Amino acid sequence: MTTSTDVPASLPERGQTVPDFFIVGHHKSGTTALYEMLRRHPQIFMPSLKEPRYLAGDLRALVPSTPSQPATLDQYLALFSEAAPWQRVGEASPSYLRSREAARAIAALQPGARIIAIFREPASFVRSLHLQLLQEHVETERDLAAAVAGEQRQRAGQTVLRYSDHVRYAEQLRRYHEVFPREQVLTLIYEEFRADNEAALRSVLRFLEVDEDVPLTAVEANPSVSVRAPRLDGALRSLRGRTPLARAARSTLTTLLPRGPRRRALAVLRRRVLYEEPPPADEQVMLALRRRYAPEVRAFGEYLGRDMVDAWGYQDLV
Repeated sequence: MTTSTDVPASLPERGQTVPDFFIVGHHKSGTTALYEMLRRHPQIFMPSLKEPRYLAGDLRALVPSTPSQPATLDQYLALFSEAAPWQRVGEASPSYLRSREAARAIAALQPGARIIAIFREPASFVRSLHLQLLQEHVETERDLAAAVAGEQRQRAGQTVLRYSDHVRYAEQLRRYHEVFPREQVLTLIYEEFRADNEAALRSVLRFLEVDEDVPLTAVEANPSVSVRAPRLDGALRSLRGRTPLARAARSTLTTLLPRGPRRRALAVLRRRVLYEEPPPADEQVMLALRRRYAPEVRAFGEYLGRDMVDAWGYQDLV
């Protein structure tokens, strides 16, 4: 098998630590919260970098990368070099579920890997993803209905559906079942994870075969917000850039404020000035989204062997 990640077959003999479990989730579906909780477990090692995304080679041209993300296999495996021999080693990259290559790349790298996939009711997922993309200045259309209607993009020679390409749940789960035994794939439903955080976490710990009695605090991470001041938010984000202007601005801020107070001040600015609670969902738009994704919900439930039509409230739509 050849993939753009170019995983060598002799890798396990190189003495490098290879991850043995992967949270493949979806964005805005509890992956960050699960990552934060699991990395607090003493028998689990997860790197400080969430979303390495290295094994989703087909999405590299579609998803903006950061300087901290690994570009080579050695850089990727270096993320896990501090793991103890007795620890479970994992990473969390939600894009692995959307990727058409990641499942096979993971299987080539670690055939015994355990996969944790999280799925969320499609309409609420798309709304939350839209808010996230607005916050990251990836999406510019603030109206959800218009954003989904105009979701088709041409990127890297491909036609990409910014939202609907994520909502191919049966196909995405099938890719993992094609390369891993089903007992190595744990499927979680986001709404159940939110409703009983502790029970879901314990099921994950049993799946990973680590001590499930270790006390772990529930975490709510990466909540959806609405950007109140897009231009100011964009200006602050530009400070993270690598241009001479960005470096000069950071240097000025460093002179005026030490690192700790500077971070606290920026956090307060974002929380109180830039962001606000998102407005209530437009029920007509949400109904239109549910109708749009109803066939996928039915197909996903049939493939999973569960009544997801009833679980997600699609009874009158299929």
